[in-house]
Amino acid sequence: MPTTSVWTRAGSGGPGGSVVDVMVPALPIPRFYARCVTESTYAGPMGYPVGKVAELSGVTVRTLHHYDEIGLVSPSGRTAAGYRSYSDDDLDRLQRVLFYRELGFGLDAIAKVVDDPEVDALEHLRRQRALLVERIGELTRMAESVDRVIAAKQVGSALTPEERFEVFGEFREPEGYAEEAVRRWGETSQWRAAAVPRSKEEWIEAEKARQDWVRRLLDVVDSGAPADSAAAMDLAEEHRRMLVEFMGECGHATHRELAGLYATEPVQLGFLVREPDQRPGLGEYIRDAVHANADRAGK
Repeated sequence: MPTTSVWTRAGSGGPGGSVVDVMVPALPIPRFYARCVTESTYAGPMGYPVGKVAELSGVTVRTLHHYDEIGLVSPSGRTAAGYRSYSDDDLDRLQRVLFYRELGFGLDAIAKVVDDPEVDALEHLRRQRALLVERIGELTRMAESVDRVIAAKQVGSALTPEERFEVFGEFREPEGYAEEAVRRWGETSQWRAAAVPRSKEEWIEAEKARQDWVRRLLDVVDSGAPADSAAAMDLAEEHRRMLVEFMGECGHATHRELAGLYATEPVQLGFLVREPDQRPGLGEYIRDAVHANADRAGK
């Protein structure tokens, strides 16, 4: 439907309210509504013929006839030639109908709303504004979610394909992982800190630290030391501190949660220990060592 966009400020001002200092586009308002406001003398005593209303509103004559047939918007006047015509009040009603259609309401629901005898024109405007604010909030949350996915995909994007191979070898993030990770953790401060793009040198250092940690972990595992041994718990604490450097914050409770994923989600374990280096039960071993370390710290 051809529309004229208007701009509004997100939020609400006034005592106790706040206004986001960003101008955002509201939902489109039917073009004819803006034009009829400024051209209110166009109709004359005979009102608006159906063809002109179709032109102004951007809906087809067939749609207007359908609205008339079901009693949703019916022209209340007659032209000098005897044709039915729309008054200003009819256009106000059509504007409301098209507005609610824009928001996804069905025609039956719209009929109930616009025919509500308890709601006058001003109250309709208040309702429309409330729905717009709600939609702005929904669109803002959607945009923020997209921003987080973009940030997730930009992790390591400073590296060329050759540099990524140099740093990570043949390891690649599973398809769709960034979107899933954003869905699960995108609202957290740890995720935002981890999603900051890093240079090649920073990734090289991080990868060296991971490889060294894994080598020492496998030595402990292969030695037969239990997960609650001092060596295993020390490695768990070292892992927690590595995450602090990467995520900005990783308390023992968070560490417990993350370690649980190593035991239940192979993808998560693969980020820490590459598949060729894994041992049966390794995820459970890491989880248990992390829990033992947290217990040791009284956390």
